[in-house]
Amino acid sequence: MTAYDDLPPYLLGFPGPLRDQLVAAVLSGAKTSTTGLLAEYEAEHEPLPEPGTRSLLVDSDERGVAVVEVTAVEVLRLADVGLGHALDEGEGYTSVAEWRTAHEEFWQSDPVRTVIGDPGFTVDDDTLVIAERFRVTERLA
Repeated sequence: MTAYDDLPPYLLGFPGPLRDQLVAAVLSGAKTSTTGLLAEYEAEHEPLPEPGTRSLLVDSDERGVAVVEVTAVEVLRLADVGLGHALDEGEGYTSVAEWRTAHEEFWQSDPVRTVIGDPGFTVDDDTLVIAERFRVTERLA
């Protein structure tokens, strides 16, 4: 048992290449924001993140690699996500349009639709998203 066992997992994407890329971006300091679908939180009966909440960033092998702390959370329409947030996702986006295209593809994928419980789920300008900012408070060996 470690001092981090009581922390909830901080999961980015699904296990595999995407999660590995996102975790690496967090560890490098490039990724300081992320975006989730309100519909996914609702489907999983998960509370929204709150500033000050600490979680264990988990890699594709289910290993904790860092402790992250939520610094800001905003619920907004997909159309209202700004460039600063998109850039801070640390995935190399240079515009909101580029960010949105990648996120729409992910959110309209079969794995996300399965989690939400709607095989025809699609997003539009009015889809509510959770724009979250965080910081790494501790890197684990």
